[in-house]
Amino acid sequence: MNINTEIAKTYIISNKKLTAVAAAGVVLGMSIYIFMNSMLVGFDKSSSASIFKTTSHIRVYKDDEISKVLVKNSKENYLIINPKIVPSNNTIINPKLISETILKQPEVTVVTPQVSVNVFYNNGKSQISGLAIGIKPEEANVMYNIKSFMAEGNFDLLKSNPNGIIIGSGIAEKMNAKIGDNINLTSSKSVNKTYKVVGIFKTNNSKVDKSNSYVNLASSQQLLKEGASYITDINVNIIDPEKAKAIAEKISNITGYKSEGWKEANETFMAANKMRKMIITFVSLTILLVAGFGIYNILNMTVSQKINDIAILKAMGFKGKDVIRIFVTQAVTIGIMGVIGGMIMATVLITFLKKVYVGGDIGYFPIDYEPTKYLQGVVIGLVITFFAGYIPAKKAAQVDPVTIFRK
Repeated sequence: MNINTEIAKTYIISNKKLTAVAAAGVVLGMSIYIFMNSMLVGFDKSSSASIFKTTSHIRVYKDDEISKVLVKNSKENYLIINPKIVPSNNTIINPKLISETILKQPEVTVVTPQVSVNVFYNNGKSQISGLAIGIKPEEANVMYNIKSFMAEGNFDLLKSNPNGIIIGSGIAEKMNAKIGDNINLTSSKSVNKTYKVVGIFKTNNSKVDKSNSYVNLASSQQLLKEGASYITDINVNIIDPEKAKAIAEKISNITGYKSEGWKEANETFMAANKMRKMIITFVSLTILLVAGFGIYNILNMTVSQKINDIAILKAMGFKGKDVIRIFVTQAVTIGIMGVIGGMIMATVLITFLKKVYVGGDIGYFPIDYEPTKYLQGVVIGLVITFFAGYIPAKKAAQVDPVTIFRK
């Protein structure tokens, strides 16, 4: 241990109370930073998992066509500007070829067709509006992992029963429907069809559970009086959901159909998520900066109190950089103590909250140990404490011993 470190150690021990206060500030700031950012990651994962239970990473569909202004004639001028949706069939032409083309892309993992039908669920005099989703059971389960949120029944029975239906728990509750019961569906094309309930799912998203159901693809086509080639959507899952927008543009260029990433389809949710990130990051960084100011004030006070000692050290031959090392060592030591304490405190908080059941769509509190956030906290904490010590140390290094001795 060199002389600079010895002096720094002496200053730390001689000001135990001030050192403890400064370290406690870093502990608090560090623990809150790690805790809040780990919670943010947990919320993101929980929200994404909830979305991906019913939403694919990319949706490919035929967009509505808008009527265009008539082409100007050389003899006459037209002044018709009244854009409207052009009546047309929204089916994807040659969906099998489109699906095979998309599946060849290296980023793509799963591709499955879908037909969505607006229906009324009828059971006696009870009637509920909702959405019947026509799927290929095996492919849809790979994409959404439907089996993981089945509350009752057997998902595999949907494939073997052409008139089977899997309904949301909210529908089952409202219509008092159980496994094996019959339920009648009326489509927007006035087609009535009776289905047998083979399963009940629960996503913990009340809106989905109270309106959605799954039927076989062929059955949904029948509800719309359409043939086997009628497909409204092709759903795509990719390796990295964060790259959905770029890959969606690529798929759109290849297929000629509109492709929409999951973030674009949930813009309101993403905007709220972005705002939440900004607030949590700002608050947690502010608390760390306040802890840094605490160290700065304590070291600034130490410099003022030890001004004579500093003058003597410089008169003895200590250089400005030696003085800087003394106070920076003191600051970083306080920072290290605070960082270690903050990591322990954050771990205790996360361990406790992981076991808290909040219910609703969330379940257990969405938080986990995030090594990246721990590392970020350590780096940011040490950088702040370093500069909190460097600024007053720079001031101490500029002390002129002759001036001090004259006073």
